[in-house]
Amino acid sequence: MRLVLLGPPGAGKGTQATRLVAHLGIPQLSTGDMLREAAATRSPAGLRAAEIMSRGELVPDDVVVAVVSSRIDRSDASSGFILDGFPRTLAQAAELDRELAFRDAKLDAVLELKVDEDALLNRIRGRAAEAAMRGESVRNDDNPEAFKTRLDVYRRQTAPVSEYYRARGLLKVVAGLEPIDAVTANISNELASVPSYPGRGAGR
Repeated sequence: MRLVLLGPPGAGKGTQATRLVAHLGIPQLSTGDMLREAAATRSPAGLRAAEIMSRGELVPDDVVVAVVSSRIDRSDASSGFILDGFPRTLAQAAELDRELAFRDAKLDAVLELKVDEDALLNRIRGRAAEAAMRGESVRNDDNPEAFKTRLDVYRRQTAPVSEYYRARGLLKVVAGLEPIDAVTANISNELASVPSYPGRGAGR
């Protein structure tokens, strides 16, 4: 299966991706990991990405797409993959379609973990308050104002991507703030209608 996993920071994408990897036997491909690996291997796209990241700038779409395209050509992704953190923009989504079509392939489904942003912010504020009570410094990830900014950016970038995939009949929305096992079960139920999905259960 070829899947895209969408969801704001804190929605539980990492947890659910790990479970999908175990169930489907396909790799989770994180944009950050792919960019760092490409930079370490000093591929042409990786060298460009490393130079851009060293300046603290955002890596442009064409470089990200080149890195992703190279990664999905590797043997461990021949049976499929879970893209986490890509595509983030409409341009990236369109480029991914073109790259897959060039390989005579296509996405099977796009999963979006939907969350109530107020509930998510309350969770982050609670974690920050608990850390402060223990005399610990608050992690950047748990800084409520910084987190709210990340949510705003995600919403602006990804809402059009969600609609793009909805229009193509690929988007499957799952409530992300339910208990972890319930989210996993709901994902399985949503994917059960996809022909390439191996079915429900704990894994292969």
